[in-house]
Amino acid sequence: MEIITDREAAAREVIALEKAALDKFFAGDVSGYLELWSKDDFSYFDANCKERIDRLEEIAAFFKKFVEGRMHADTYDFHASRVQFGADTAVLTYQLHADTNFIEMHYNVIEVFRRKAEGWEVIHSTWDLITPFSPDVKRPKQQVAV
Repeated sequence: MEIITDREAAAREVIALEKAALDKFFAGDVSGYLELWSKDDFSYFDANCKERIDRLEEIAAFFKKFVEGRMHADTYDFHASRVQFGADTAVLTYQLHADTNFIEMHYNVIEVFRRKAEGWEVIHSTWDLITPFSPDVKRPKQQVAV
């Protein structure tokens, strides 16, 4: 007999919310994320953004202009997910791999969820390219012995 804890159930709920948004996203429908992301307290980092976005309206406009009805992938890999909890928060981390009609995606994703009376909402989202040694990383020019 399997004993399910509240945290295990909450982790499954958070993951299900994220996967539901991804299912819509890869069908060209951004509404899953726009419904999941906090309307009044949201921030967003993306590998393609020069600065943090601090308003849902900004990322919504971008998604509606460039992603809505255009992004498609037959499948995606939701890999190595983990949910960690605070008092009224959950941090979901995972790697996302998808071959879309635009690009081949390989992202480290961080979603910070907050539990409210109405349920979970995302207050911060980061989508960062999986690049262990990015060409832009400044490497030491000389080895220094310690």
